[in-house]
Amino acid sequence: MRQRGTRGLEPALGELLEVWREPVPRTSMDAVRGAADGTLAGFESLEAMLQHYVPEDKLPEVLRVLHGSNMGAAVRQLAIDGVLKAAAVQKGFDLQAFAFGAALEEFRPPRIVKIGLIQNSICQSTDEPFDVQLKAIMAKVGELIDTAGTLGVNVLCLQEAWSMPFAFCTREKRWCQFAEDVEGSSSVALCQELARKWNMVIVSPILERDSVHGGVLWNTAVVVGNKGNVIGKHRKNHIPRVGDFNESTYYMEGDTGHPVFQTAFGKIGINICYGRHHPQNWMAFGLNGAEIVFNPSATVGALSEPMWSIEARNAAIANSYFVGAINRVGTETFPNEFTSGDGKPAHKDFGHFYGSSYVAAPDASRTPSLARNKDGLLVAECDLNLCRQVSDSWGFRMTARYGVYAELLKRYCSPDFKPQVIQDPALGSSTST
Repeated sequence: MRQRGTRGLEPALGELLEVWREPVPRTSMDAVRGAADGTLAGFESLEAMLQHYVPEDKLPEVLRVLHGSNMGAAVRQLAIDGVLKAAAVQKGFDLQAFAFGAALEEFRPPRIVKIGLIQNSICQSTDEPFDVQLKAIMAKVGELIDTAGTLGVNVLCLQEAWSMPFAFCTREKRWCQFAEDVEGSSSVALCQELARKWNMVIVSPILERDSVHGGVLWNTAVVVGNKGNVIGKHRKNHIPRVGDFNESTYYMEGDTGHPVFQTAFGKIGINICYGRHHPQNWMAFGLNGAEIVFNPSATVGALSEPMWSIEARNAAIANSYFVGAINRVGTETFPNEFTSGDGKPAHKDFGHFYGSSYVAAPDASRTPSLARNKDGLLVAECDLNLCRQVSDSWGFRMTARYGVYAELLKRYCSPDFKPQVIQDPALGSSTST
């Protein structure tokens, strides 16, 4: 099928399409399904597939429904310096930048904040010495952070457990050696150094070892301030027990609540990975005043990909804040086979982490995704005034019934809870279970 161009499209949309990828030619059925190289049927993203197959005069309406509109148009693409673009191509990572606008106000100036999301694969085989693996990941991510700094990013978030393979599928305890105290952590120290260098807030999700409390492990996001100081940390609230996500072998539910961190550039929260499946978790960060919530994740295509483009966007809409959804990328193969009690044969990999990181805004608009099969940096310029403007327009906070919800939850948490079910009298005395 011929490749359709962008002639005749609105300028903003034409700019968006320039960053989407040409299809990768494939012949085998495995490759068409994207099983071998992490692509989506030979394309690096859903957007690239749509560009290829949807007629150009129909594509704007498709994208309007899928990506929404910001200030009446597609989310605007930001120009990227040619040298940086060439370096990204040479190093094989996806680099995209966009801007969300808001209406001008009479009493408040625009509150422009540039946020950045980094998705990355591991660099070395998982049977290499652990220090070799760690140093290689840190070198790669350090370069990506430097690129973010060059682009003027104010607040940057890395992916879940970014400094190690996502080995929690294996249930092998030797991977606990990657756990670090926040004080003395080499990965956090790197973020502190780069935060000072670029005047940037960096969210660094790590496997934390809490030496003060007997060396207990936590899945933790450390918030490093733009002066290189540690502002605080948040521990993952919800731990999955589904498929190969055997994370409770290593750590349990966090104990830090739903903190929102007041930074030099705005109020941020971190909803780590599996917490995105819990609407109440998103709501709690909103109730505490978050303007941006990051969702650093590690999730695979066979399990969650149909949910991925929905959940962060829904959260942004329902809670009137921006959401940065970050997913790990690549397939990580481990030395020993493992099973997970789900009837599947023993295997050595989790499946493909499909990247596809994106930013969603409270007005239901969103950016295109980063590639499904490449390391990447996504930059989004956000006017935080949009949060209150959307909240005023839709009135979700005003029309919510928090007292009613609280009463129901109080009753639900009681051992003698009885569901509020009104039975049709025509059913007689029989009841269903």
